[in-house]
Amino acid sequence: MKNSLQQQFGNIDIYLFDQLLKSTYAGVKTVLDAGCGGGRNLVYFLRNGYDVYGIDPNAEAVDAVRALSQKLAPINPIANFTVATAENLPFDDHSFDLVISSAVLHFAQSQAHFDAMLQSMWRVLKPDGYLFARLASDIGIETLIKSLGNGRYLLPDGSERFLVNQEMLLNYTKMLNARLYEPIKTTNVQNMRCMTTWCLQKI
Repeated sequence: MKNSLQQQFGNIDIYLFDQLLKSTYAGVKTVLDAGCGGGRNLVYFLRNGYDVYGIDPNAEAVDAVRALSQKLAPINPIANFTVATAENLPFDDHSFDLVISSAVLHFAQSQAHFDAMLQSMWRVLKPDGYLFARLASDIGIETLIKSLGNGRYLLPDGSERFLVNQEMLLNYTKMLNARLYEPIKTTNVQNMRCMTTWCLQKI
C-alpha cells in the first residue's frame, strides 16, 4: 500500500494531498507549479492526464521535472517546464485552473518582492481558478522571531524568511477580490518555524 501511494502521489505536500482527497480540484485541467523544484507536487497531476506546467529559477530542477514528466506523462510537452521566476511568469493572463506555490513566497526579499510574486501568479490564474500557497508565517511564534527588516525575519531554526501573518493574508484575500476555499491553517513545528496554508479562489 505504501509503495502504491508513493507511486500515485509522490512526496506531495500533505495539505495539497488533502485538497485532492476533498475533490476540490475536480474541474481542474491546467496546472502550474510556480517553483516546482524536481516536481514533488506534480506526480499525481502527471499521472492523471492534466496539462502540467512548471517553472523554477534552478535549471537543474527544471531538468529533473522534465525527466519526471517524460517518464510519467510522455505526451505532456517538456517545453511546459522552463527556467523562470515566480514574479516574472512567462505565461499569458488567465492560463491556469490551478497554481501551486509551495514553499516559495517566503523567499521574498521584501514586501515589494512578495507582492510581485503573488500578483504574477494571480495574473495567470483563470477566473474561478485556485491558488494553493504554503508559506512560512509568524503565526504562533510571534515572540520568538527577530526582524531583519523588509518583512524578513530570523527564525528559531536559524533560517531567514519573509513571514506573513493572518491579518496580512486576509488583507491580500480582500485586495485580490478572492475567497478562501479553505480556512487558513498553520502548522507549528516545535516552535522552530510555522508553515501556513493559504487557499484562494479567483472570483
